[in-house]
Amino acid sequence: MTDHSSNLPFKVAALYRFARLDHYQSLQEPLAKLCCGLGIKGTLLLAAEGVNGTVAGSAAAIQQLVDFLNAEPAIAGMELKYSYASEMPFKRMKVRLKKEIVTMGVADIDPLQSVGTYVEPENWNALIAAPDTILIDTRNDYETAIGTFAGAVDPQTKTFREFPQWVEDHRDELEGKKIAMFCTGGIRCEKATAFVKGLGFEDVYHLKGGILKYLEDVPAEESRWNGECFVFDERVSVGHGLVEGEAELCHACRNPIAPEDKLSQLFEEGVSCPHCYHERTDADRARFAERQKQVRLARARGAKEHIGS
Repeated sequence: MTDHSSNLPFKVAALYRFARLDHYQSLQEPLAKLCCGLGIKGTLLLAAEGVNGTVAGSAAAIQQLVDFLNAEPAIAGMELKYSYASEMPFKRMKVRLKKEIVTMGVADIDPLQSVGTYVEPENWNALIAAPDTILIDTRNDYETAIGTFAGAVDPQTKTFREFPQWVEDHRDELEGKKIAMFCTGGIRCEKATAFVKGLGFEDVYHLKGGILKYLEDVPAEESRWNGECFVFDERVSVGHGLVEGEAELCHACRNPIAPEDKLSQLFEEGVSCPHCYHERTDADRARFAERQKQVRLARARGAKEHIGS
């Protein structure tokens, strides 16, 4: 698929690699120094199990960062996906040390030892259309709310830590099925397949490169994807061809909202949306309304607001 957005000024790199990275702590300072010096912003996570992150900057700067990471033998050849943004989609640069590069909270899960079968985007439709395949979205509820694959099971998890228990609770439904899992960029479903394989399931598959790679490679007219894909930056969502989507963030609850959500009587910019209205008190909404008033005043003065920063 042709990328029509590569003329936009900011290149966004989503990357990860499970690896034996015992010296991960020593990478924090040089990575932070390199990124800040190049004007790159975003987040990189380092752990003994590898690296994960999404960052943005000029094309030249991103290439320098990729070259730096690929010079580390353990993480060379990492999973890497590019997209583009009209404005810098991050507010700052963070390089963090973590116990896990994607937090499941289950000990001894090692995707380097056992993982599901990778399925390339061009072969994904055939797999998930098979009658003996159960398709599972491993993302969280606020992500699935704005888009998912047709026919996918939504575990309605709030965090990835809840996913193992959901699998345990539905083991009977998974028996005898081909289990196909997917996530945004590939990292969560890679760990999810390692967990499921550890339970004794054999026919386990996951979408290589995640939804982002699928939306990049598979033409819209052949796609089984419905809606938009939530991304963890100020773009909020992307669509086919990885073009910037229409979703926005509710600045009261930080959940994505689709254009139709803004037509609801429960929506008020910066104050509430259909997802959070009934979870907030009148006092909460009054506080958010005052904050939104200050945002409007800042806009009138020509300043850029930084809600949630």
